[in-house]
Amino acid sequence: MTLIKSISGIRGIIGGEVGDSLSPLDIVRFTASYATFIKKQGGSSNTIIIGRDARISGEMVSSIVSGTLMGCGFDVLDIGLSTTPTVEVAVQLKQSAGGIIITASHNPKEWNALKLLNGKGEFLSAKDGEEILDLAENDNFTFTEVDDLGNYTFDDSFNDKHIEEVLKLKLVDVDLVKSARFKVVVDAVNSTGGFMIPRLLEKMGVECVKLFCNPNGQFPHNPEPLPENLTEISKLVVEEKAHFGIVVDPDVDRLAMVCEDGSMFGEEYTLVAVADFVLSKTPGNTVSNLSSTRALRDVTNIHNGQYQASAVGEVNVVEKMKACNAIIGGEGNGGIIYPALHYGRDALIGVALFLTQLAERKISTKTLRDSYPNYYISKNKIQLTSEIDVDAILSTLEEKYKDEQITTIDGLKIDFKDGWVHLRKSNTEPIIRIYAESEAEEKAIAFAQKMIQEIKELL
Repeated sequence: MTLIKSISGIRGIIGGEVGDSLSPLDIVRFTASYATFIKKQGGSSNTIIIGRDARISGEMVSSIVSGTLMGCGFDVLDIGLSTTPTVEVAVQLKQSAGGIIITASHNPKEWNALKLLNGKGEFLSAKDGEEILDLAENDNFTFTEVDDLGNYTFDDSFNDKHIEEVLKLKLVDVDLVKSARFKVVVDAVNSTGGFMIPRLLEKMGVECVKLFCNPNGQFPHNPEPLPENLTEISKLVVEEKAHFGIVVDPDVDRLAMVCEDGSMFGEEYTLVAVADFVLSKTPGNTVSNLSSTRALRDVTNIHNGQYQASAVGEVNVVEKMKACNAIIGGEGNGGIIYPALHYGRDALIGVALFLTQLAERKISTKTLRDSYPNYYISKNKIQLTSEIDVDAILSTLEEKYKDEQITTIDGLKIDFKDGWVHLRKSNTEPIIRIYAESEAEEKAIAFAQKMIQEIKELL
């Protein structure tokens, strides 16, 4: 079984032995450790907000989390089926002590996870995460006496409140979008995006064709929004003569588009397009992670802003964004962070800004995609086993390519004149990710395959 502890939360497969999966006892242990950490912060609020995606295990995990938090003396505000960014916004609106999102994001249905938020509605720092892991490792927590047990409240109104906050953003023009009379297809992989995205579209006057929008947790395909998983929506966009297709992952923090001809806009280019629109209205700086396309750098330069790269992971991107006062940032996996509302990846913000951009420019989705520098990223992975020493492999490759531009803040990134390769251990799965980018598809694939072969020779 698998249990992964990282800056992306506590993530594991449901079922199996304690300590080797996301078992009920492990859920209690990590929730109680989080509660102990939050209590030490000494904030004014005694409320922790929880929400979940539509995974089959979600209700079970949510019940355990709620009971544990109450047993630690915290009041629980359960917002029910919701999205990761909705919980983040709810923490802000309620000024609560923190929040827990019950979701394993793009992982398959047998996975679930606890994503932990601070009182600002942001993911905990690596340092804070380490403190919680230490508390859990040593069972260094206590439960409250009966008179001090917390209370439980259910309130599912925050989904609509989140949508309202998105529509109030200065750069979102609802009337302009309504006048464009868009028609789109939505693939929400049978999770909470299945009602959140259509609700947003309805408010913006967009005709919505639903595909896999029943929030029952039965993912009809691999939930990661990669081209190989999106064949159904690609066909349906063409059949319905839609303007484009919208794809979100189970917790709705990643966003990918499908062009009107069924071709992929490319999840890497979601952030590029939205950033281009934002920068055209409010010039400033941008941030993405080391595994993201160079196209964001190019677009930022066109708007006379400065681009910086961070280590992979939302926490790292946000930290870098704050340091350089970036007005927009995110990750090449379709994650858009727009601090005008909150410091978290938010597909709803991406959809609203993307629609406004298309309506304003009066062009097709394919024409918009073709207007950007064309890079191709090859995304690959190698399954990890206990015998593989990733650090040793990366160290050997670093020495071999020392004459190239090397970055080691997150795994190993090698910048060549005509492209780059990034090798790193995943925060969310037991794999090594190998990303390679070049202006030519064949070149990117060749970069990746060469590196994969060199890794295999070192195993």
